[in-house]
Amino acid sequence: MIVVLSFLAAVAMPALLAFLFTAYTARKVEVLLPATGRCVDVPGARLHVREFEGADPGAPAILLVHGLAGQLDHFTYGVTARLAGRHRIVAVDRPGCGYSTRAPGTPADLRTQAAILAALIDRLGLDAPLVVGHSLGGALALALALDHPRHVGGLALVAPLTHMQDEVPPVFAGLTILSPLWRHIVAWTLATPATLRNSRAALDQVFGPEPAPPDFGTRGGGLLGLRPGAFLAASDDLRALPDCLPAQQTRYAELDLPVTVLYGKDDRILDPRAHGQALADKVRGARLELIEGGHMLPVTNPEATAAFILAAAAGCRDGRPAAAARG
Repeated sequence: MIVVLSFLAAVAMPALLAFLFTAYTARKVEVLLPATGRCVDVPGARLHVREFEGADPGAPAILLVHGLAGQLDHFTYGVTARLAGRHRIVAVDRPGCGYSTRAPGTPADLRTQAAILAALIDRLGLDAPLVVGHSLGGALALALALDHPRHVGGLALVAPLTHMQDEVPPVFAGLTILSPLWRHIVAWTLATPATLRNSRAALDQVFGPEPAPPDFGTRGGGLLGLRPGAFLAASDDLRALPDCLPAQQTRYAELDLPVTVLYGKDDRILDPRAHGQALADKVRGARLELIEGGHMLPVTNPEATAAFILAAAAGCRDGRPAAAARG
């Protein structure tokens, strides 16, 4: 009995210390990086958004949708300042990410999240905006256009996930835990210290070949990923993909709106051919633009990303892809 109690104590003490460290870290991060926008209630979620007004009432609004394990600061890092003043801009934390919450029992699949964004578009009166999706946000933007075509005026996709992959990128492999119980245990004990310990290697995978900016943790919101809720939301998003993305990718030929795609030639997370060119081959009039860089173009190259979005917005207003018009 003494041996058993000693063993349990030896296991419980590190777990307790990890839990306390995680809770302390999450609280410190939220004090350092508080919510900067406002919350909008829609069915299934309370969405945290930041809005920037535009001067041209005839210009289409732009909705910015971030990727897996991210939040809206990926766009406010450098893109929104280059768009604001010309268009009405709305950057949103996806359900469960950043400072947005997902209602209990609300699934994380793309179609459910697309319905939530459609409700946001209605609530804010965006009137068929250009939807910009980065990475997983690209898959969500595509789902939104397929299921709610009247809510979308055009798509500008930056390094989008468009097709189901055989393997999860190694940097996200820890999110694939199947058991809900173990996901919560890991989120509140191991995930935060493991993320801190492996941060340099993880950032190299996600940003490479470009370096992660030294202020990405604060100005880019990277530290928000240390919270248990961020781990759980990203895990839910990733695990929902096999049940929705394979069916979605068979429908891309249905799209009848301007679609432009931007990819970094050296993206280490998603293959530009398997996701960018494969999508362009299925969507009439869609075009793929390749530039130097990796996966995190909104952060590493906000100038090119903003220029791409503005060109897409011009094409959206004209009713045709700007890239096609240039070609």
